[in-house]
Amino acid sequence: MPLSGDLLRLADAVLFPGFAGHMPPDWLRRRLGEGLAGVVLFSRNIADPAQVARLTAALRAENPSVLVGTDEESGEVTRLEVAAGSSRPGAYALGAVDDVALTEALAGDLGAELAAAGVTLDFAPSADVNSNPDNPVIGLRAFGADPALVSRHTRAFVRGLQSAGVAACAKHFPGHGDTSVDSHHGVPVVADGIEDALLPFREAIKEGVRAVMTGHLLVPSYDAELPATLSPKVLTGLLREELGFEGMIITDGIEMAAVSGTYGIGGASARAIAAGADAICVGGERADEATAAGIRDAIATAVTQGLLPEERLADAARRVRELASWAASSGSQAPRDGSVGLTAARRAIRITRRSTAPVLPLTSAASVVELAPEMNLAIDRNTPWGVGQPLARLLPGTVVTRLAVGDSTGSALERLLGEAAGRPLVIVVRDVHRHAWQEQALRHLLSARPDAVVVEMGLPERSDLGAVHLATYGSARVCGQAAAEVLTGRS
Repeated sequence: MPLSGDLLRLADAVLFPGFAGHMPPDWLRRRLGEGLAGVVLFSRNIADPAQVARLTAALRAENPSVLVGTDEESGEVTRLEVAAGSSRPGAYALGAVDDVALTEALAGDLGAELAAAGVTLDFAPSADVNSNPDNPVIGLRAFGADPALVSRHTRAFVRGLQSAGVAACAKHFPGHGDTSVDSHHGVPVVADGIEDALLPFREAIKEGVRAVMTGHLLVPSYDAELPATLSPKVLTGLLREELGFEGMIITDGIEMAAVSGTYGIGGASARAIAAGADAICVGGERADEATAAGIRDAIATAVTQGLLPEERLADAARRVRELASWAASSGSQAPRDGSVGLTAARRAIRITRRSTAPVLPLTSAASVVELAPEMNLAIDRNTPWGVGQPLARLLPGTVVTRLAVGDSTGSALERLLGEAAGRPLVIVVRDVHRHAWQEQALRHLLSARPDAVVVEMGLPERSDLGAVHLATYGSARVCGQAAAEVLTGRS
């Protein structure tokens, strides 16, 4: 049976696809003219803020009410600043400072930048409580491991972002923090009670957060069979009925294996809407016209087959329209404070001195070894990070070497030690507690150079490494700059 045009338009009204290029392709322009609800911008769509403003203007020329969303968490997960690295630290650094006024100011500054570029929906903040330090996908994206701390900073971030007219989106419901599996690749299981994990979402709802993003998580205490994104018990029973959320529920990337692996992208999309989601996010890994058309057709077909009640689809489309109306009428053109990010990064740094020798400040050109782990898919692998580059600007002649997992052989480390003779040695790590190869390389280097400085740009599970240990609580560009200032005594 052919699908009716009205039903296809209704299916398009809940879809947020990605696309390739710095301007909308013809297929996207056509679909927007036919009522497509929104789009998601990824780093492949972004060159600079002025280009993004031109892009979003072109989108609105086809559909004035289109919602434009992106993952701009600040810190490690940045889209607007993917080419240079974020000018704001991420959530974990803000939690380390624990100044809610600073968090609100930073989020307001971010919201002003997003609004100026035409972005109306930000998939932030991460309201996850990172209670598992081995979590491979949240980590620094969370404000911390304490539910109360995460709650107060989630509320502050929501206030700041939405004051600029950009809808905040608390994620990843009902909480991705206490997991050890990346949902891009498998199904994480939250085995224990989730009351602590739910607290930041409860508080975000009280603050008036406009959207919530689902996590592809299995929560056996609520549903032993279906991940949250596909579970009526979690999305309708828990989020809507128990927590009282009335805003828009959007899925995490629907092509992720945790949900698409069993049902396919289209099947997972239809089941998510049936479970209580209002919008489908897709395009991180699949950004072509065929994927977007396939999801639309699968949702419409699910209605004709009785899997998805048409009333539920219409209700989802209504919530998307309500968010678009809010975005069109909210916010103010507040002036930006371009210094708030660096201020936050400087305040986040923690120094542990383990030697009585005068290791700092560094006054001569240094050797910097950066140990670079492979990052999860939420973090663009091309985003710059590190201490070497900003340190070289302050200490000309500084030499920087970056090693990946296969590069840190004994011979390579010995060569670097030889080259560093007579120079200060700075070793930069990222979540050293999660990567045995980093720990081994660090031990090798410190055995020869106990006077070395260690800079941890991930979670600082250990501070007993090096003559001086610096924890930046993040790897954003400003975190590297703040660390370089401390190393050279210019903080």
